[in-house]
Amino acid sequence: MTDTAPSPAGTANSTRALTIAALGTLLTLMAFTAPLATINSTAADLMSDAAGRTWILSSMSIGLAAALLTTGTVADDFGRRRTFAVGAAVLAVGAIACAVSPNTLIFVVARIVQGLGGAAVIASSLGIIAHTHPAGPVRAKASGVWGASVGAGIALGPLLAAVLDRWASWREAYVVLTIATLALAVAAHLLVEESRSDAPRGLDPIGALLLATGIAALLAALVEGRQGWTAVTPIVLFVLAALLLAAFVVLELRSATAMLDLALFRHPPFLAATVAALATGGGIIALMSYMPGFLGTVLGIDALGAALLLFGWSATSVVTALLARRLPASLSGRAQLAVGLVGVAIGMVMLTGLSETASWPRLLPGLLVAGVASGVLNAALGREAVASVPAGRGGMGSGANNTARYVGSAIGVTVVAVVAVPAGANEAGGLVHGWNTAALVTAAISVLGAVVVAASRSRR
Repeated sequence: MTDTAPSPAGTANSTRALTIAALGTLLTLMAFTAPLATINSTAADLMSDAAGRTWILSSMSIGLAAALLTTGTVADDFGRRRTFAVGAAVLAVGAIACAVSPNTLIFVVARIVQGLGGAAVIASSLGIIAHTHPAGPVRAKASGVWGASVGAGIALGPLLAAVLDRWASWREAYVVLTIATLALAVAAHLLVEESRSDAPRGLDPIGALLLATGIAALLAALVEGRQGWTAVTPIVLFVLAALLLAAFVVLELRSATAMLDLALFRHPPFLAATVAALATGGGIIALMSYMPGFLGTVLGIDALGAALLLFGWSATSVVTALLARRLPASLSGRAQLAVGLVGVAIGMVMLTGLSETASWPRLLPGLLVAGVASGVLNAALGREAVASVPAGRGGMGSGANNTARYVGSAIGVTVVAVVAVPAGANEAGGLVHGWNTAALVTAAISVLGAVVVAASRSRR
C-alpha cells in the first residue's frame, strides 16, 4: 500500500494504527526517562563512578540521535510497519540486557541498543499516522494523541522505575518494558497495515554511516567533556565528529539518492519545525533531565517524590496535547510552535529564585505552566514534522525532527551540567544558585528558538 492509495478500511484501521504508534512512542520515552528517578540506586548497584553515572543517563540519546533519520528513511522505503515491529523488538532486547547488566559498560551498551530500537519505533510511528490520517483536522487530532504519548512516556518512565525500585529493585522496570515492547511488536505485525512511499529514494548506506557515526562521536564528546574539556578524548571525538558530519553534508549535496534533502532547510516550515525540536531538547527536556537529581541532592526529595513532581509537568503536557486540536484553525503551525516555546520559557523562569529552604510546592506553578506549553509544543511538532516534508516522506520528516530533539537534549544536558554544577560547587547554596542559573539559560534557549521559528515565514 502506497501513500497515494490510502487504505479504504476506514476508522478501525486508523484507530488501530494510531494506538500502536502512540504506544510505541510512549514505551520508547518510558525507556528513555526510566533512569532519571533511580540513578543513585542504579549507579550504586553497577558500581559506577562519576563518568559512569553520566553515561548511564546519556547513552540512550546516542542510539536515538544516531539512528532516527536513517530508520525514518528505511521506514518510508521498505515499510513502516516492518520497521516499527523490528524497532520494538530491538528495544525489548536492549531492555532485557539492561535488566541483567552486571556492570556499567554492559548497561551503557544495552542503553545504546535501546536507543537504536527506539529510533525505529519513533521515526516510523509518525509515518504510520500520516499514512492512515489525511491532512487536516483528522491528522491534527492524531498528532495531538501522538504528542500526548510523548508526555505520557516522560511521565510514566521515572514513576514506574521509582515504584519498582522501592518495591524490589531498579532492574524490574526493564523487565516490564521488555514484556510490553515485545507484545507491541507482535501487535504491530498483526494489526497495522503495511505502507511505504510510492517514490522511494533508495538506500544511502554511506550517508547513513557518516551521519550515525558523526552524531555518535559528537554526543560521546559532550558526555566525556563533562569530566574535563581539555582532555584528549573529548577533543579527538569533537574533531572526528566535525570531519564525519562535514563529509555527510558534502555527500548529501552530491548524491542522487540523498537520505536527507538538505534543500529542505531552505523551506521555512521544515526549518521552523527542526529549530523548535532542537530548542525543545536543549531547553525544557534538558532542565527536566537534571531536576530529579537536584531535588534528591539539595532538597532531600526521594526518587518517588521527584518522579511525582516530574509527573506534574509531563502529565499536564499530556492533557494539553490532547486538547490542542481545539486551538483555532487560524493559529498556524509556526505560531503554535513559537507560542509553545515562549510558554515553556515562562514556566522555566518561574522555577528560578529557589533558596536552600525551598520545598516542592514552590516548583509546582512553574512545572504546570511549562507542562501546558509543552503539550502545545509536542502536538505541533508531531504535525509539522510530517507536514513540512514532501508527501510520502513522513518517516524522514519524523526522523529529522526527532534527531534535532535528541541532539538538542544532549547539548542542553551538557550545558545544564556545566552551569548548574560549577567548579567547586559542592555546597547546597552553590547548587541552588546553579539551578537558578540553569533554569534561566534553558529559558533563553527556548526564547531564542521561538524567535527563529517566528522569523521562518514562508516566502510568497
